[in-house]
Amino acid sequence: MKLSEEEWVEVYGARVHNLQNIDVTFPRNKLVVLTGLSGSGKSSLAFDTIYAEGQRRYMETFSAYARQFLGNMERPDVDKIKGLSPVISIEQKTTNTNPRSTVGTVTEIYDFLRLLFARTADAYSYLTGEKMIRMSDEQIREVVMNQYDDQNILLLAPVVKGRKGHYQELFQQIAQQGFVRVRIDGELTEIKRGLQADRYKTHDIEIVIDKLHINEDASFRIYESIKTALKQGKGTMMVLNEKDKKVRHLSQHLMCPTSGISYDEPAPNTFSFNSPYGACTKCNGMGTIPEIDINTVIPDFSKTIKQGGITPLGEYKDSRIYQQIQSIGKRFDFTMATPIKDISEEALNVILYGSNEIFTVEKDFTPGSVNSYTMSFEGIASFISAQLNESIHREN
Repeated sequence: MKLSEEEWVEVYGARVHNLQNIDVTFPRNKLVVLTGLSGSGKSSLAFDTIYAEGQRRYMETFSAYARQFLGNMERPDVDKIKGLSPVISIEQKTTNTNPRSTVGTVTEIYDFLRLLFARTADAYSYLTGEKMIRMSDEQIREVVMNQYDDQNILLLAPVVKGRKGHYQELFQQIAQQGFVRVRIDGELTEIKRGLQADRYKTHDIEIVIDKLHINEDASFRIYESIKTALKQGKGTMMVLNEKDKKVRHLSQHLMCPTSGISYDEPAPNTFSFNSPYGACTKCNGMGTIPEIDINTVIPDFSKTIKQGGITPLGEYKDSRIYQQIQSIGKRFDFTMATPIKDISEEALNVILYGSNEIFTVEKDFTPGSVNSYTMSFEGIASFISAQLNESIHREN
């Protein structure tokens, strides 16, 4: 297919640097590659002639006032260029060996994409797939008035979500502010002196702000209670229907209307794998996860631990690590002379991945006396993984 004159870029008499009065014609809107020996004039033609003239013409479209801040751009040494439009240039950069570098970060396109996602994208709940919403105080009031008309409700302010602790001091602070009831893990409880939750369990705790019957006569009280709930819940509140016990979450921030999970306002670093705020917590933003190959840790399961069957430990010696494994052996009924293949799977998992169980290690430091200490075992594979992750963290 023959191209019209408007679909070509024509360069006549280019004499920049090493170019010797050359004429070049190439198609527009196509991928064109310049090849040649070093010093043959590829960059002189692409950057110092075509790009320089395109940029100069574009700058000339600005007002005289704007051009005074940009300075004058000299015309490249060329007779004529036809078919040229405004141009952009991405120059070659020498990249380093940082494993976090990508095409996006090197060309800096990634910075614009992060800004685009942070400012114009819509957030969706990872639990329900619903679009996240945010409401004003007035919108929340309208939802409560319309959805719960002529119903009895409780307004709740969430203060603890999915955290362990006894929260005795928190209950005292809530009582000092004049509130008399809280909702702990779905159960309504009056605040009494010494009230505390089970410190070893995960809790959800909400303050009971007000008990209301929704109608137009209570409009002012409802609005004031909603403002109090949002203040105590730091922009988030809950409505509990006393009849069916269903809870609805409402928030001034980005929030899933069904599950109640809330996101912080998006920022550019939220979408950066180089930032602790945006990086995956599992791979630390690297995109890969180092894992231990158990077959390299224990290459021969027919060997015993005493024969050096666990490679990272090396040859058997009277060291602390072997003393600890011996104490594990007493618990799971194996010895240093037991072939690894005959050690139970539960015991092998403790040796490799550790356990929170407390083991007693006994050691004869002097003849006729036995000293002991207790410990929990970290696990050989877990220790190696932790050291590797720490090393990667330092490098980054």
